Amino acid sequence: MAGRHLKALLAAHRDRDDLAFRRAAQAIIEEEEAKRHVVLAQDLRRLLVSGSGDRLSLSEIPLPDPPKDRDSAVPLVDVAMSDRFVGDLILNQELAHTLRELAIEVGLWGTLDAVGVPRRNRILLYGPPGCGKTSIASALAAELGRPLVTVRIDSVVSSYLGETASNLRRVMEFARSGPYVVLFDEFDSLGKDRDDPSDHGELRRVVNAMLQLIDGYTGPSIIVAATNHEQVLDNALWRRFDEVLNIPPPDHSQMTELIQRLLVGRRAENVDELAAADGLVGLPHAAGEYAVHSALRVAVADGRMHATQSDLMQGVRRAGSRRWS
Repeated sequence: MAGRHLKALLAAHRDRDDLAFRRAAQAIIEEEEAKRHVVLAQDLRRLLVSGSGDRLSLSEIPLPDPPKDRDSAVPLVDVAMSDRFVGDLILNQELAHTLRELAIEVGLWGTLDAVGVPRRNRILLYGPPGCGKTSIASALAAELGRPLVTVRIDSVVSSYLGETASNLRRVMEFARSGPYVVLFDEFDSLGKDRDDPSDHGELRRVVNAMLQLIDGYTGPSIIVAATNHEQVLDNALWRRFDEVLNIPPPDHSQMTELIQRLLVGRRAENVDELAAADGLVGLPHAAGEYAVHSALRVAVADGRMHATQSDLMQGVRRAGSRRWS
């Protein structure tokens, strides 16, 4: 354990700085993971998120009431705490570094404001389905110790003329009401190109409203938009975001690491994760998870608690035979 992390941990405890404490603890966990001390890292992570003594567990933290559709009273967002951190995700180093940098910057927003440097609080994630865009938003919320607010697109989009734009304004007002990470998943459904020949007028109004709301946003929350179809986004939307991140499928080494993590304590001695990753190259993270879970189901059905190489390769074949985009 690096001495600087231990010092930071104790200093945060002394100052009762929960965010600094969580960051120091997360750094220690990631250091243990890098040393392949997987069991210790998992135990530390469970302790960090479960709480102890008079510290509230994630399930006990009071969450705000979500905004609702004016006519149906249906919630426009889901609000929850996340226990999945950036270190839990399989990402390339540059992307992981950017996410941690963004999390650290939040604590410096006051200083950035004072020197006239704009905050990075509007983020666009794009890439193929199943590559972790939603998980990234969740991990960013966990790093900050903030609630994850997931916008319910099906509730926001209304059949009443003009009501979709009104619902979007309610969501953004909610984002200004407190420090959250607000996720607009399937963002293309709200930001589709206004030159689309299928536009019937309402789409243009929704996109115009979205442009104005994102452009004028200055609240304490981080806005994260995610899309699998970046090619259909209106061109004017791209420059409204402070950070635009491409989320690619895992490479061979990342897929191998994903399989290894999922099989910790549940693999037979003969399992070759490298060979399994060979059959999953080019597929998203979700395909690796599907392959491992398929292997474990086969093992459990056979009365075993550990997956064999045959189980795993069967899962790989199943993952490769289905569509992921």
